[in-house]
Amino acid sequence: MIVFTAKVYGKVQGVWFRKYIKQKAIEYKLVGMVKNLDDGTVLIHVYGDSKNIIEFNDKIYIGSPGSKIDKIEFSKKSILSNYSSFEIEY
Repeated sequence: MIVFTAKVYGKVQGVWFRKYIKQKAIEYKLVGMVKNLDDGTVLIHVYGDSKNIIEFNDKIYIGSPGSKIDKIEFSKKSILSNYSSFEIEY
């Protein structure tokens, strides 16, 4: 199990992007969180099976209708997660 962090740049706030990410995370049986940041980006932490995370990461580039992804910064960590579900944080 691994933890992936993604910081997503572009038109990703106010376009149901976090809800889309939550739906995809649940679909791929991942836990973690998604959150809007003050700089207009979105932060995603996902924890789970590496194969599922790789497939999930591909879906981030698609985004919700109305979103436009300019850039994604990924990082991988080998730490334990204390998430038991996937949540939208405010």
